[in-house]
Amino acid sequence: MSTGKTLLALALSTFLPASAAIAAANDTLIYCSEASPESFNPQIASSGPTFVASSQVLYNRLINFDPVNNTPTPSLATKWKISPDGKTYTFTLRQGVKFNSNKNFKPTRDFNADDVVFSVLRQKDPNHPYHKVSQGNYEYFHDVGLDTLIKEVKKLDDYHVQFVLSEPNAAFLADWGMDFASILSAEYADAMLKKGTPEYVDTWPIGTGPYVLQQYKVDSLIRYAANPDYWDGEVPTKHLIFSITPNVQTRLAKLQTNECQIIPAPAPVQFDEINKNQDLTLHKVDALNVGYLAFNTEKKPLDNVLVRQALNYATDKKAIVNAVFLGSATVAKSPLPPNMLGFDKDLQDYGYDPQKAKALLKQAGLEKGFEITLWSMPVQRPYNPNSKRIAEMLQSDWEKVGVKAKIVSYEWGEYLAGMRKGEHDTALFGWMSDNGDPDNFAEVLLGCNSIKTGSNAARWCDKTYDGLVQQARLTSDPAERAKLYGQAQEIFYQQAPWIALANGKTFYATRSNVSGYSVSLMGSDFSKAKLN
Repeated sequence: MSTGKTLLALALSTFLPASAAIAAANDTLIYCSEASPESFNPQIASSGPTFVASSQVLYNRLINFDPVNNTPTPSLATKWKISPDGKTYTFTLRQGVKFNSNKNFKPTRDFNADDVVFSVLRQKDPNHPYHKVSQGNYEYFHDVGLDTLIKEVKKLDDYHVQFVLSEPNAAFLADWGMDFASILSAEYADAMLKKGTPEYVDTWPIGTGPYVLQQYKVDSLIRYAANPDYWDGEVPTKHLIFSITPNVQTRLAKLQTNECQIIPAPAPVQFDEINKNQDLTLHKVDALNVGYLAFNTEKKPLDNVLVRQALNYATDKKAIVNAVFLGSATVAKSPLPPNMLGFDKDLQDYGYDPQKAKALLKQAGLEKGFEITLWSMPVQRPYNPNSKRIAEMLQSDWEKVGVKAKIVSYEWGEYLAGMRKGEHDTALFGWMSDNGDPDNFAEVLLGCNSIKTGSNAARWCDKTYDGLVQQARLTSDPAERAKLYGQAQEIFYQQAPWIALANGKTFYATRSNVSGYSVSLMGSDFSKAKLN
């Protein structure tokens, strides 16, 4: 069951339908979202639509990223200092940053070090009073290893916070620009705990971001108002509405009729239609992502490497990319995107070879084939713009070597929850970079520790692979890190826990009179978006 279904329906203002009439007002912008959020607290979420609806609208993090160079830049932290041994990070915090208010709470102070410490310890400390609120599992925090990496986080004074690490970590700074690292209000949390409603911190959020949540109608609409005290300048659009529209065709229809002014992830087959409409603009952004089919290696016969290799050989990846992506992606062969540090351009790939697949299945004692389920994502992503079509092509390819795949799909929240628990046989999934660091792929998606948190959908643990990526985290020299990731990718190729399918570009479409909205490595930025 989707956790989004359990959120409170927020109604701070009178509900109005998201229609073309609303869109006519220059102070209102409507975004057609793909799905309902899992939560309004990004610490306990993992899906892209949730991060767009929460962390990228309501909150800020200690750092941002330069969208061109993928280097950290100041946000709630104005500067930082790293000790010579790489184990101590001291952040200087921005002064004068206001938290917004809601009907339950009005802040009495500005953002300070207490909020950073609260936001970290809620995720790290199992005994923290908020750790079990909303049944959060803090997947990202654990996936990147911060639960064991951070020995101590302490307030030096109101505007200085210090982290002491158990060991150096090359990705640590980048982690604090990720969605899960959004800073929540400690004062609000204290107030709600005293009232006996701690869950309000996650369902009636208080943040420092460009917008304030006004209303949430599950599976229908989210309404935001501009934060009048936003520290990073005036927010030009006073009202932001998310019209929750899972169907890709419906999203485009709403864009065409001006019921939405921005849509994410249009399907490649829609590109020509968008480009021919003078009222619409198609935008393309280079991305760091990978789409893949994960084998649940804990289930038979997928625990046999010969079977996994066979299904790789049985899959015509070029045909899938050509038919589904229509020039908007390249064939993938690695868990790392091609333009990322450590990608091995000389890594071997499995060519399409059904006869070799049959031979491997025979060697595995499965000459007559077997039956299996194939989970198909219910949402579109740059790395998988049409999961149903990809699943059907995989099904057809595998049937030629005697493997019968039953395609199943679920609502997005249920899909994610089931996959984290290992309920699937095989599942289509993918990843978009959160921080530009290879650890965000190599360890988060395939590390042994990521099985328990659920981001390792293959549930694959290879100690040699894991040792290499853990060593890479400790290494600051880029050339040495690249060498280690190269060795890890060779093991990935040999053990075949996935079928790496595609590296896609990110596309979105807007009405032509929209300016200031941008999409980058760190997600969607609505803070400067407006209608001209």
